[in-house]
Amino acid sequence: MHPTLPLLRATDFPPIRRKTLDTLQVNLGYKCNQSCLHCHVGAGPNRTEMMDAATVESVLAVLARRQIQTLDLTGGAPELNSEFRSLVARARALGVRVIDRCNLTILSEPGQEDLAEFLAAHQVEVTASLPCYSPANVDRQRGDGVFERSIAGLKQLNALGYGQASRPELVLNLVYNPQGPSLPPPQTALQADYKRELLAHFGIHFNHLFALTNMPVQRFGSTLVSKGQFASYMQLLRSAYRPENLDTVMCRTLISVDWQGFLYDCDFNQMLGMPSPSASAKPARIEDLLSWEVTEQPIAIADHCYGCTAGQGSSCGGALEDPPARVAQLSPS
Repeated sequence: MHPTLPLLRATDFPPIRRKTLDTLQVNLGYKCNQSCLHCHVGAGPNRTEMMDAATVESVLAVLARRQIQTLDLTGGAPELNSEFRSLVARARALGVRVIDRCNLTILSEPGQEDLAEFLAAHQVEVTASLPCYSPANVDRQRGDGVFERSIAGLKQLNALGYGQASRPELVLNLVYNPQGPSLPPPQTALQADYKRELLAHFGIHFNHLFALTNMPVQRFGSTLVSKGQFASYMQLLRSAYRPENLDTVMCRTLISVDWQGFLYDCDFNQMLGMPSPSASAKPARIEDLLSWEVTEQPIAIADHCYGCTAGQGSSCGGALEDPPARVAQLSPS
């Protein structure tokens, strides 16, 4: 895999500082039952990195001490961590909003047959990957049969009340990623398309669609390098920069925690190995958040930050704004 950090370090992206911390995004491990082309984590079935029980206890201590509002669980497939269900249950008991970044096919993996019921019982917000409403496009990006299993997972969640007006506490969000080196289309219009097509063809309901920009790191970044498209994709991101998106990028209110407990300003920085600027000479860890005040601390930046501020903007919660359609596509090499 081609490293991309050396291509991103030199940057003129404007310096930014953190606001009040309200979200912990915790990567429970890189093991996944899928290996997707756009994955900025490089997750897959053969990855072995997993957060241990002691680090999970530190996460819970920080949630309680700092009264963090949101716990955003990601991976890999976070549900494959043996501590996942205990962490979810205990965080919900603290009154914390819990988000599960779910790939949908995990719901039909052996040993996970009751996962959907568990998520519903604890009112976990499900943010599920579905890069298109077309079977061919999804299977091309994620593997043969993934679309069919994803639809089955969505139907299972709908049957439990997710995405239904009668159960507003069971929130189901979908995530769109472009198929290649392009900016996502306007989120509002794309959400309308998804809702229409999924309802008409499969009877599926959901709450929101998040349109995310593919970031030039890990597997996707390496693919760009291999195809000679890295420089042109970065030019696309830089040319679409909108300074008004700076105020609402996710790193202003979020801290990312890796499977070992080290702190990063976002998930992308984690994958690039760019730790949060520390209050000491040592890399910052989750335990430091028990006493470390991060408000107004500087955020580590590099050229990939243009991905979050390009066009309508992009964050783990989707577009930062939704301007008129302005979709650019690079010519294939």
